[in-house]
Amino acid sequence: MTAIDIKAAFFDIDGTLTSFTTHVVPQSTIDALHGLQSNGVKIFICTGRPPAQMSVVLNTIPVDFDGIVGFNGQYCVDGSGFLEKHALDATDVATIVRWLDEHEDIVACIGEEDYVYFNHSNDQMRRTWASLGKTAPDVFFDDPHVRTAEHETFQMSPYISRDQEAELLSLLPNTRGVRWHPDFVDLIPADGGKDRGIQRFLDHYGWSKEQTISFGDGGNDVDMLRFTGIGVAMGNATEEPKAVADYITDDVDHNGIWNALKHFDII
Repeated sequence: MTAIDIKAAFFDIDGTLTSFTTHVVPQSTIDALHGLQSNGVKIFICTGRPPAQMSVVLNTIPVDFDGIVGFNGQYCVDGSGFLEKHALDATDVATIVRWLDEHEDIVACIGEEDYVYFNHSNDQMRRTWASLGKTAPDVFFDDPHVRTAEHETFQMSPYISRDQEAELLSLLPNTRGVRWHPDFVDLIPADGGKDRGIQRFLDHYGWSKEQTISFGDGGNDVDMLRFTGIGVAMGNATEEPKAVADYITDDVDHNGIWNALKHFDII
C-alpha cells in the first residue's frame, strides 16, 4: 500500500484522536495528520459527537480538517458549503420521548443541528462527563417535548443498559443503536452509520472506498472499519472493532495513528 492509493483518512475522536488517559491529542498524531496533508491525503473527522460538541477537541488540534462526519454519519459538512444530513424518524423520536417519560430516572442526550441538551441529570451522567476531562463539552438542559416538536433530531443517547436498549429498540422500526461508551447508546437512523456518512463524501469527491483508511476504537466504529479500504483499530479499542479491523495498531498514547500510517507507507 502506497500513499498514492489513499485519498482520504477518517478519524474517530474519543479514544482515537484523543486519549481517555490524558484527554489530549498526542503530538505524534498531530504530526501524522500534517504528514497526510503533505502527501495530498484529505483528512476527516468521523465521530459520534454532534457538531456542536466537537470544538472543545478540535480547537486544541493545530490541524485544519477537510470535513466532518458527525452524529455517527448523519451530518456531513465541509468548509466549502457541502452539507448532507439525515435526521431520526419523527415518529420514532416521539416514541423515545414517551419512553423517557415512562422511565423518569433515565438521562438522555439529544442532538440537533447546532444544539445539544439533556432532559435532566443524574450521578451516572455526571460521572461519565467527568471521565471525559477537558474534552467534555458544556452541558445544557431542555424539554425534549418542546424541542423535538420544533427541531430536527439527529441522535438521541439515553444512558441505558443493553437490555433496556433492546426493549426500546423493539418499539422503534426506523432506528438502531450503536455504542462507543458502556454507559449509553447512540440512537441513529436504521439506515445510518459512519459508513453511510463516509459514502456521502466519496460520492462528492468521486473516490472509491478502496482509496480510504479509517481509525476507530469503539462499537460505533465497526461500520466504518468494515467499509473503508483499510480499517485500523486502536490498541485501546474494544473487542468489537478489533474483530473487524484490517489492522490493529498501538494505543492512542503510544503513537497508534502514526505507527499505522507508517506501517502502510501512507506517510
